[in-house]
Amino acid sequence: MSYKNLEIWQLARENVNQIHELTINELPKFEMYEVGSQIRRSSKSVKANIVEGYGRREYKHDFIRFLTFALASNYETLDHLETLFETKSLTDEKIFNQAHDRINHLSRKLYNFLNAVHSKHNK
Repeated sequence: MSYKNLEIWQLARENVNQIHELTINELPKFEMYEVGSQIRRSSKSVKANIVEGYGRREYKHDFIRFLTFALASNYETLDHLETLFETKSLTDEKIFNQAHDRINHLSRKLYNFLNAVHSKHNK
């Protein structure tokens, strides 16, 4: 099985693409190198850490460590999104709510996957 078959990776990939589009199309130009850059990097980190953890899945502690990094980066992405909205750099409430819901959904999936690895690794 490939990491690409993991639902958490697929959701993270969708988030990367949608966050990228959001920062290009919805933010003021000055945000491209400020919070816009930060949210793009943190969303990409989620996906990359899932992949790296999956590559180390034979080693339970490494797998858990990288999944924890992915979850932390996802929380960071959520915080950047909220900052953009609170500072009115992102003004479209519908886009904010959709992105917020997607990121929260991924957080729940990552948390559940992490718990499953904790309890069922190599069983």
